[in-house]
Amino acid sequence: MPIKSRIRTVPHWPKKGIMFRDITTLLKDPVGFRVCIDDFLKRYQNQLIDVVVGIDSRGFILGGALAYLLGKGFVPVRKKGKLPAATEREEYALEYGTDVIEIHKDAIEPGQKVLIIDDLIATGGTATAAAKLVKKLGGEIVELAFIVDLPDLGGRKKLKTAGYSVYAQTEFAGE
Repeated sequence: MPIKSRIRTVPHWPKKGIMFRDITTLLKDPVGFRVCIDDFLKRYQNQLIDVVVGIDSRGFILGGALAYLLGKGFVPVRKKGKLPAATEREEYALEYGTDVIEIHKDAIEPGQKVLIIDDLIATGGTATAAAKLVKKLGGEIVELAFIVDLPDLGGRKKLKTAGYSVYAQTEFAGE
């Protein structure tokens, strides 16, 4: 069962010209969701990983499930103002302006091996910011994992150029 076949495309959302890749159809499908998480589990079960970091918000779903199966802790990277204790923050560029994500300062110990996970990589701005947060805390990034890569937007290339390993289960190129 290809994961890609379970992802809905919503034309012109959130604005005209955008082909939005909606993973909620994959998540609601019990077989599709299992195939997705099992693929990540197979990839990471024999790798040295201490903690899984999930990016707000769909990365929480994937990262929580995967961390549980790996027997590892889960750390959320949240949009600004959502975490209650002291945080590190990283600003990143959006198409029009900037945004900020945060992580608790005590979420990762120096030297811990970290897997970062999210649903989709587009331009790579959010993923790069999350990687910078992990590095600020002294974490060592094993890989950045996604369900969907949109290669035309250059995010994977940006992360690889920065020295990170990237895994995506499927891609939507030129579609």
